Amino acid sequence: MTSRAVLVTGGSRGIGRAVVKAFAAGGDRVAIHHRDSAELAEELRAQLPGEGHVVVRADLADPDAVRAMVDEAAGLLGGLDVLVNNAGTFGPADPPHPVFESTYEQWRQRWREVLDTNLFGAANAAWCAAQHMRDRGGRIVNVSSRGAFRGEPANPAYGASKAGMNAMGQSLAVALAPYGIAVATVAPGFVETDMTNEHLKAERGVAVRAQSPFNRVARPEEIAAAVHWLTSPEAEWATGTIVDLNGASYLRS
Repeated sequence: MTSRAVLVTGGSRGIGRAVVKAFAAGGDRVAIHHRDSAELAEELRAQLPGEGHVVVRADLADPDAVRAMVDEAAGLLGGLDVLVNNAGTFGPADPPHPVFESTYEQWRQRWREVLDTNLFGAANAAWCAAQHMRDRGGRIVNVSSRGAFRGEPANPAYGASKAGMNAMGQSLAVALAPYGIAVATVAPGFVETDMTNEHLKAERGVAVRAQSPFNRVARPEEIAAAVHWLTSPEAEWATGTIVDLNGASYLRS
């Protein structure tokens, strides 16, 4: 496989950071997207093997910024072969919004914020990336969540945004296949990252780990390995698929 031009959103930390490393280790040129972690992104870029890696910035909730960021990445990398829609919002910094513990204003604001980033931001990035892939083919991989299937009672907007991402990926898989663009989705459960550290502490962490018969949560590298394979030539026939990566902590038919 020759060196490819790869854009990873939310690439400076967590799952995205592992994904960036996996592509760079495979000889690809990577654009590391971040919103407000330039120092982490630059530090990662400096550590990567190979040459041609770049850092790009955008708030995914801003459609114009998304388009400018994707076009910048394609310009710096000499085109675009792979988009990994990894960036998302969920974690200790995000206020939960259960129905009876939030005001109507808080409820509406949280839904708007989460969908603007997790769903609309990913959809806009996919549209922009597809423009660069139309004449050369490509791969799009979306990072969803098991929460799309099992529900997120305290953060329903998050679960809904990931369910929407799943449906978007399947629709795009059909729409873009005639152009040689394959689209797939991975749906992780809990992954050990800075985003989930608060959930994995003390007694709550014991309960979270016990959800899987392996009695642990995923490592970012395990998710990255699946993402990397889904962009390979051998994985083209997996277009439209949603791969559960949750250690049997949640099973669906």
